[in-house]
Amino acid sequence: MKVSPGPGLPEGLEIPDSSLVERFSRSPGPGGQSVNTSDSRVELELDLRSLSCLSTAQRARALKRWPGGVIVISASEHRSQHRNRTAARERLADLLRSALAPPPPPRRPTRPTRGSKERRLRAKKERGQTKALRGRVND
Repeated sequence: MKVSPGPGLPEGLEIPDSSLVERFSRSPGPGGQSVNTSDSRVELELDLRSLSCLSTAQRARALKRWPGGVIVISASEHRSQHRNRTAARERLADLLRSALAPPPPPRRPTRPTRGSKERRLRAKKERGQTKALRGRVND
């Protein structure tokens, strides 16, 4: 399985198929005549601790996100097993890409500008005037 490049994965990632465990079961919901006979639901399991293609920094970052070290993805939104397998693998790749991304840089505290303060106060004043007009009408 290939994980495309992204933040924290400059060259992408190649996960061997031997480290993925796939289980199939009957999917709930609509499906036509073969709904009770075909195993179209897919559960995809990946053990991060035994994955050899991750560096130590990447493994530590992933284990921080999943302390148990095992990711389980299930897909049952499609009627065919093949489309559910593809959906589960794409979902797993997205999860890994986001988990292995480095944390964003810390925010530098800034002060609001004078213009933004004036705009905020003007908007508050206009809102207050709108609400003041909602009172009872006295004849």
